[in-house]
Amino acid sequence: MKKITFTFCFILLALTTGMAQGYQNLALKDVVDGSFTPENIHGVVPMNDGLHYTQMNPEGTKIIKYSFKTGKAVSTVFDVSTARESKIKSFSSYTYSPEESKILIATERTPIYRHSYTAVHYIFHVERNVLEPLSEGGPQQAPVFSPDGYMIAFVRNYNIYLVKLLYGNSESQVTSDGKFNKILNGIPDWVYEEEFGFNRALEFSADSKMLAYIKFDESKVKSYSFPIFAGEAPRTNDYELYPGQYTYKYPKAGEVNSNVAVYSFDIKSAVTRKLEVPLNAEDYIPRIRFTKDPTKLAVFTLNRHQNRLDLYFVNPRSTVAKLALRDESEFYIEESVLDNVHFYDNNFSFLSEKSGFRHLYWYNMNGNLVKQVTTGDYEVSSFLGWSAKDNTFYYESNEGNPTETTIYKIDAKNKKHILTSKKGINTAVFSGDMSYFMNKYSSFKEPLEITLKDNRGTTLHTLVDNAKLKKELANYNLPTKEMFKFTTDNGDELNGWMMKPTNFDPNHKYPVLMYQYSGPGSQQVLNKWGISWETYMATQGYIVACVDGRGTGGRGEAFKKSTYLYLGVKEADDQVEAAQYLAKQSYVDPDRIGIWGWSFGGYTTIMSMSQGTPIFKTGIAVAPVTDWKYYDTIYGERFMRTPKENFEGYKATSAFTRAHNLNGKLLIVHGMNDDNVHYQNTAEYAECLVQLDKPFDMHVYTNRNHGIYGGNTRYHLYAKLTQYLKDFL
Repeated sequence: MKKITFTFCFILLALTTGMAQGYQNLALKDVVDGSFTPENIHGVVPMNDGLHYTQMNPEGTKIIKYSFKTGKAVSTVFDVSTARESKIKSFSSYTYSPEESKILIATERTPIYRHSYTAVHYIFHVERNVLEPLSEGGPQQAPVFSPDGYMIAFVRNYNIYLVKLLYGNSESQVTSDGKFNKILNGIPDWVYEEEFGFNRALEFSADSKMLAYIKFDESKVKSYSFPIFAGEAPRTNDYELYPGQYTYKYPKAGEVNSNVAVYSFDIKSAVTRKLEVPLNAEDYIPRIRFTKDPTKLAVFTLNRHQNRLDLYFVNPRSTVAKLALRDESEFYIEESVLDNVHFYDNNFSFLSEKSGFRHLYWYNMNGNLVKQVTTGDYEVSSFLGWSAKDNTFYYESNEGNPTETTIYKIDAKNKKHILTSKKGINTAVFSGDMSYFMNKYSSFKEPLEITLKDNRGTTLHTLVDNAKLKKELANYNLPTKEMFKFTTDNGDELNGWMMKPTNFDPNHKYPVLMYQYSGPGSQQVLNKWGISWETYMATQGYIVACVDGRGTGGRGEAFKKSTYLYLGVKEADDQVEAAQYLAKQSYVDPDRIGIWGWSFGGYTTIMSMSQGTPIFKTGIAVAPVTDWKYYDTIYGERFMRTPKENFEGYKATSAFTRAHNLNGKLLIVHGMNDDNVHYQNTAEYAECLVQLDKPFDMHVYTNRNHGIYGGNTRYHLYAKLTQYLKDFL
């Protein structure tokens, strides 16, 4: 009772002190609702001329064309109110045809999974200012223009359709065997979409004469089901008395995946061919991409262990495949390299960790290495493009500091140039000819700033400075993040950030809330700006700290992949050591250290509280994995292989194995309709704790997925987390 009273009085003193100085106090609802979200620019589409870009207005009623040089609006490309024959009031996204004479407008968008959705699409003819439906047969999925702009292919009900614009938008059906939970044509199944990060497996050849697509046969993949209740926000009255059920295919670690194959379709002759891609029964095809050469379809394959990536060039007519590139690792290859392969007329880019750090390599179209473009003990996070005009490469990397990113270019003489000078997180979107780029920058102290620069790094125009937000924030006594480092007992130096409470008193001992995600290749310790729930908790009298332990990214392959086959063990050890380090600080109460995380972070929370060192008084695990056997094949096996191959690893990394060591007050939160980390993880672990007579607290959100949002849900969640920490930390 004394401790509770003291904590309350201290928080009250801190709040009243802030008020006395004229500061406002952060309100939880404002933080959760995003009231302090910086102004941003979304959906920038560079145009072919290299001089302009377009973006939607916030209302989703216009597409506006801007100058890369001045940032000024040049014209309105599309307006729902003035387009002829327009029957729509707004739209959610758009896609240009390759020659930019037409725009595909998406309306009535309905999400499916993380990346996929259906929408009712319209074709806008720019010169004629006319809007017309793409198809009258129902919503479409994953539409794509042909390179000549005269056709659009899309998926409906798991089959591929083709619309020919020169023939009165005549529509023909390319496949007919598509069926939910059985055959998917041109779109990935759930696990491919989630873990390989794409939503379309359908491409046109460069000469617009052929289609290529991946067929997913998931008929042998086992299903997972969850109940759907009437609920609220939204409410489904059909389930008021009897719940419904959603069933979909979800391959868990060690189980059967979809059978995949690549097909080509000759548009003129309507002949379909199966391409002879060298593939073992359990291999993956995570991407297909047509190159500039219509006789070369790039097909990427991964073995089931995901430690060998092959790139084949396949002739869509002869069906013959030729191996162009192979990248291998003794651990695994990250899926992110797939989105950094750019095909040009005679060359293509590739990112590889074969040197120990992720670097940029340049190949010719025969698959021969031309040169390694970057080298050193740093990571290239993204390849941004190549200028054929002056043979210059543009990329983003963390050279000099793994917690920051900078935009660079390397010219034809292999001379490196820094294009962004401010220290923090820099990203870039380049114009079509690489002459200009939009730079987004932020740091601990600076909210998002968006500028336009030329390819020498000269700032041409500031688009967003967030001056209004800065002025508003000046009314608040906000905590600030500061970086720190410490060395673990085994000699690893770990990076962290810390927020001390507002009106910090170095002579007082504060409770600590540790936040982490800890997943493979992730980074939470980055010099970037943000106001989050953790910021709010720092205003409530807590020190908030975050440490990136072993397995996280930005520091090379050895550090990141040191957790291979034992995912979660070293991560938990490092969080325990981080807590021990913090406990030694003079301003920390060593008896009041808590830890929390979401998803992988929730898993690491439980693993850390069960590591055997009773350092955490309280923990919160939101949507946690509790055993990798419950998670999907692609992600789980990438880091753990199969349960049959790695029995000891799965046993050692299971929260069930450690459950008898659980120490401290634990709150577990999960959404019942989580299609990613199934509620099964929490339900089974909770039962385990019950049988071990381990006390814990638990909260379940009806009809909510992995994001746990909808209506008042997010606020309710964070209010609950806040109160739990005030009660028990």
